[in-house]
Amino acid sequence: MNPLLTDWDTPFGIPPFDAISDDDFGPAMDEAIARARAKVQAIADDPEAPTFENTIDALQRSDDDLTQVAGTFYNIAGSDSNEARQALQREFGPKLSDHGSWVYGLAPLFERIEALWQGRDDLDLTDEQARVLMLTRRGFVRRGAMLDEAGKARLAEVMKRLSVLGTRFTQNLLKDEANWRLVLSEDDLEGLPEFLKDALRAAGDGMPTLTLSRSLVVPFLQFSPDRALRERAYRAWTARGMMGGETDNREIAVETLRLRQERAALLGYPSFAAFKLETEMAGTPDAVRELLMRVWKPAVAAAEADAGALAEMLRADGIAGPLEPWDWRYYAERRRAEMHDLDEAELKPFFQLDRMIAAAFSVAHRLFGLEFRELEDAPRYHPDLRVWEVTREGRHMAVFMGDYFARPSKRSGAWCSAMRSQSALDGEVRPLVVNVCNFAKADPALLSFDDARTLFHEFGHALHQMLSDVTYESVSGTSVARDFVELPS
Repeated sequence: MNPLLTDWDTPFGIPPFDAISDDDFGPAMDEAIARARAKVQAIADDPEAPTFENTIDALQRSDDDLTQVAGTFYNIAGSDSNEARQALQREFGPKLSDHGSWVYGLAPLFERIEALWQGRDDLDLTDEQARVLMLTRRGFVRRGAMLDEAGKARLAEVMKRLSVLGTRFTQNLLKDEANWRLVLSEDDLEGLPEFLKDALRAAGDGMPTLTLSRSLVVPFLQFSPDRALRERAYRAWTARGMMGGETDNREIAVETLRLRQERAALLGYPSFAAFKLETEMAGTPDAVRELLMRVWKPAVAAAEADAGALAEMLRADGIAGPLEPWDWRYYAERRRAEMHDLDEAELKPFFQLDRMIAAAFSVAHRLFGLEFRELEDAPRYHPDLRVWEVTREGRHMAVFMGDYFARPSKRSGAWCSAMRSQSALDGEVRPLVVNVCNFAKADPALLSFDDARTLFHEFGHALHQMLSDVTYESVSGTSVARDFVELPS
């Protein structure tokens, strides 16, 4: 039996990572898509009149196997990629796009959904069911269910191509980040704080090495007095995806923008921005632009004032040229120390990673009564992954996983996702929630203030999912609009 398609006899249903090989993902994905397709076709062919239960509930259940396979694969592929997993990503993108286009283009299925929508006032739905019906119909409409057959076919082609381009774009960035390394001499470390020296040595297994991990390159730009090295680091960091050759993303970006515009036009929108923002808080591109323009003038004035002050410091160092982008962080850090006696190198020991994790857990306990118990023997996809059971008053609430350290196999940035979302349609299912960050690995691992804020920010998303208490996964903490959960930060 393929381990991805079985019931998992593991603590809290954590994927049995040690039993799953990369060779399992392809067959499992094909089988999961086939099972989902058969279930969806059965819903569309049901001779009974459409009801919420035989149509919407049935749709919610139709992709359980696919969700299990894809949820496991994409979490691993984003956090611990390799050549085999990247090849699978390139294979899966078009397959999943084709499957989605088939589902959303299945006219008899949409007819059932539309009949429920038109008669919704007589269905005696709960508020949650009413929202699930609205989201389901809206999703079908926005994927072309109301287009003619030619429009559906073209939209399917566009979506498939966009999935290919999106995968290539992400993988090209990962390759550029992983392939660029600058080995430093001990002289190059002069003037750097000890925490950064330790992190650079850890990145090179003892040999001081600068990579394009944000948690290394940003403090290097802040603290390195060597202007030439700062320039090399900055140019490499900002050139990811446009270094030429097979990993250059510029043509991919142009084609992506063109296809997004075509997608919007097919669906009757004047622009992709109008399509994208329709379901978000802002609502329209005009609303976004109005906000940005209100911020723009004072932001530019403040930046110009800062630039003048930093340029004076540059000239005081005997540098005649203009203030360059690779100078900003270095002189801003010096100015902050001079004006406010605030030195990030001195703050770092107060932001030790384990202390910050404990602080986040303490806040969650005080606000929501959550308790965290580390599961030392839990399955994990990488040795750096840490796993906790989350409870409240003795009730199991979630499994929380933290993958905090940068590595070449992990895409950049920080994010929160779920290997399994909370739902209660067929009995209570509690979530498996993952926070992924890219902090520099050292012993001890010391965070910047920005790193600490990132940890708390992503943990906020995790709380949203861990505390989710709904019947339908489509309205759970992993499926809400992303803009309002980002707004507080």
